Amino acid sequence: MEKKHELSLWTIIGLIAAVAAVVASITTAMIIVKKKEKEKEDRELQEYLDYSIQ
Repeated sequence: MEKKHELSLWTIIGLIAAVAAVVASITTAMIIVKKKEKEKEDRELQEYLDYSIQ
């Protein structure tokens, strides 16, 4: 009986760790996408300003 309870506990801990890893991966991907979008916007703004000065 004790072995079954211990296995169940480790299964729950493993599932929680797996969910945390997935959430961390999704968050990282979203941060990278937002950063690339901001860099693109900054580059476009800089080009616009360069052309408007000339």
